[in-house]
Amino acid sequence: MSSTHKYNPDKGYVAMLGWSLSAIEALDKFDRRYVIVAPDWAETYCKEHDIPYIPWNFERLNDRSVEIAQRLKEEGVDVAIPLFEETVEWAGAINSVLLDNPRLLGQSILFRDKALMKRRAQLGGIRVGIFEEAHDKGDVIRFLKRVNQTLLKLDGDPNDPIHLKAFDKAGCLGHRVIRTPDEVDMIPDEEFPVLMESHLDGWEFAVEAWIHNGKIRFLNISEYVTLGYSVFVPATPELEKYREAITKQIEKLIKAFDIDFGFVHPEYFVTSDGEMYFGEVAYRPPGFKVFELLERAYGFNAYQGMVLAFDPKTTEEEITAFFPEEVVGAKGYAGCFGVYPRRRVVSKLEIPQETEQHAYFESHELHEPLEQTVTKRTAFGTHWGLVYFFGDDPHTMRDLLKHQEDLDFYV
Repeated sequence: MSSTHKYNPDKGYVAMLGWSLSAIEALDKFDRRYVIVAPDWAETYCKEHDIPYIPWNFERLNDRSVEIAQRLKEEGVDVAIPLFEETVEWAGAINSVLLDNPRLLGQSILFRDKALMKRRAQLGGIRVGIFEEAHDKGDVIRFLKRVNQTLLKLDGDPNDPIHLKAFDKAGCLGHRVIRTPDEVDMIPDEEFPVLMESHLDGWEFAVEAWIHNGKIRFLNISEYVTLGYSVFVPATPELEKYREAITKQIEKLIKAFDIDFGFVHPEYFVTSDGEMYFGEVAYRPPGFKVFELLERAYGFNAYQGMVLAFDPKTTEEEITAFFPEEVVGAKGYAGCFGVYPRRRVVSKLEIPQETEQHAYFESHELHEPLEQTVTKRTAFGTHWGLVYFFGDDPHTMRDLLKHQEDLDFYV
């Protein structure tokens, strides 16, 4: 335990599953006792910096899974908090022991298996697109044909695309868009089984919601400018006008998935006629540094908020006092842009002048390229780093983030 960390003995003792320096920093400044559960490569760093740590390698859940739960129980831990997609199921398994609630393991599996998740949402009266599982390429071709037949396409009409997603990976990983049977041949056999979904035309956005005692304590709407490229918080008034409808959707989700506490990060589509469709939900912090953007915009630490939402010893007064008022409590708009090199061969990093000199530009975490040839992006590839912006007008922010797509950061 780092000597500076003063924790409140009346509050919960939390285990963080996964490695995140931002989360550790947040906890070190907070009043909860904590322990980091991470693979053994983290040990040296934890020893050097006095970080309470338990080694555990998050392979597939198996008979040994109960060992870590027992160990944390003996340690006096109250609750386990997942930081990454890969630790969500572990948190469910551990919490079913710590909180003596076997249902939590089944619930965590729903959050991991995208096909089960969609079925559960559907049972809860939540609108979803058409979806099916595919075990091989033949399944994909049949689904593509069937979806387009349903849409009454004529010969020669361009196909409506379908989306393929890995069953249990985070967000964009393994996400492909398929329009023709020829594109199906490009899918490696080892990517199966996959989830197939019909394409929803509409405005896609994400939500971050902190839940305690079955109630929403803070709800943020993250506006995607271009999926996989850029996001900002809070959203424009045009998207915020759906807040009431979005809140109702999240309440449906809480009911359908039986969520009593914690943090959810669902994605939705709103169609041109205002109908809302559920995409998927994650039970962990979002990617694209949205937690950091929220702190920049509102001033509260989202990881600390997560601890409050998970800790069974959090009081009503404490959680109410922690979160600011949505939208009006923000000091401005915080956004970030994920940079992908636009050229096939690059030799150096060069931040465009118009980006660096823009009043909203704050910082970046881009590095000099390690290799000259840019690997082709498969599906939604991984960006090379983020550029951060902050300002007081949501439309300027939106247009600025969109404009970054036309610029070269690597030349």
